[in-house]
Amino acid sequence: MDHVGIQVDDLAASRQFYDTVLAPLGYRVLADVGPALGYGGEHHAVFWISTATDAVPNREGHLAFAAPSRDAVVAFHEAALALGAESLHAPRVRPEYHPGYFGAFVRDPDGNNVEAVHHTFGG
Repeated sequence: MDHVGIQVDDLAASRQFYDTVLAPLGYRVLADVGPALGYGGEHHAVFWISTATDAVPNREGHLAFAAPSRDAVVAFHEAALALGAESLHAPRVRPEYHPGYFGAFVRDPDGNNVEAVHHTFGG
């Protein structure tokens, strides 16, 4: 997959949320094109948010962002809670997925389930 985008009800509120929680993971706004913002790490935007264009309510989506370390997962979770976001699952190892799966889950301003995950494989 190259990139993914979601529509949001309040672009300013969603920008504050994603600017804050994605910073510990190394993501920042790389593209600002009208009613859309693209986040990425280095070369191009891989995650986009844009202003909703119709009255159809969003259904809960799940977005999982790769984190460079377990500490980054914890920082993501703490940043979300500092914004008043709901914690869905605190940071911890989730062996039910695989032994090195370390993740945390929060709710974004539009009700989506947003995760930061760090994978450790082997030793």
